[in-house]
Amino acid sequence: MELPIYVVDAFASGPFRGNPAAVCPVPDGASVPDSLMANIAAEMNLAETAFLRRRGEANHFDLRWFTPVAEVDLCGHATLASAHALWETGEIAKDDAITFHTRSGELSARLAGEEIQLDFPAVRLKETSLPIKLQGLGTPLYVGNSMDWLVEVASEREVRAYEPDLPAISSLGSRGLILTARGDSGYDFVSRFFAPQYGIPEDPVTGSAHCALAPHWAPKLGKSRMTGYQASKRGGEVGVELLGDRVGLFGKAVTTLSGTLRV
Repeated sequence: MELPIYVVDAFASGPFRGNPAAVCPVPDGASVPDSLMANIAAEMNLAETAFLRRRGEANHFDLRWFTPVAEVDLCGHATLASAHALWETGEIAKDDAITFHTRSGELSARLAGEEIQLDFPAVRLKETSLPIKLQGLGTPLYVGNSMDWLVEVASEREVRAYEPDLPAISSLGSRGLILTARGDSGYDFVSRFFAPQYGIPEDPVTGSAHCALAPHWAPKLGKSRMTGYQASKRGGEVGVELLGDRVGLFGKAVTTLSGTLRV
């Protein structure tokens, strides 16, 4: 069996920035069992590999996301990459919105000028405390938990300089750890994201983490539309807009590879 596959750098203004995701559209009638999806994701060895299958409704697709070691419930950058691939290949007209059916409900994508806008659920945090001390971090200004742990620290410098204790982060439970601070380099806030228990020591740019970052920072900054920067080695900008119980995510994408899987 042959399957088309693309590698798309998401939340990136050019190649080799942002977060690369593999996108695999499954042709009508093809059978791709979960075990094969998992093997393809392990072979691609990117933070996420997305699998798309068209539904009967116009511009509606089933969408699933796999890391190299597990399927996940929500992924922003691979959703943005999937929408980009569908528009770029002409599968969907650029004037048309796309609806994805996922384990986190319906998610939509549309073009907004040069950017792609995603509609995602807002993730509300419950304030708590870390069960263990993370080496290399000072006293947090805030700790919250939901899908991920979120730790706010005093400065952008501390976020950028942090050297993660990956075994300790793995022991925290939840999906991963978001480290964030108010921005002082032209961005409203900065962040980094670590999910070693899912085979992702540090994710380059994490759209889904911004579903928690937007409701966290909006009241602190007194604004609903913000720009975040994920300060990984590759780095990437994520525009966010808090819309009640939803979050708009804004970003660009570029295809760096297209080919065929023979499985």
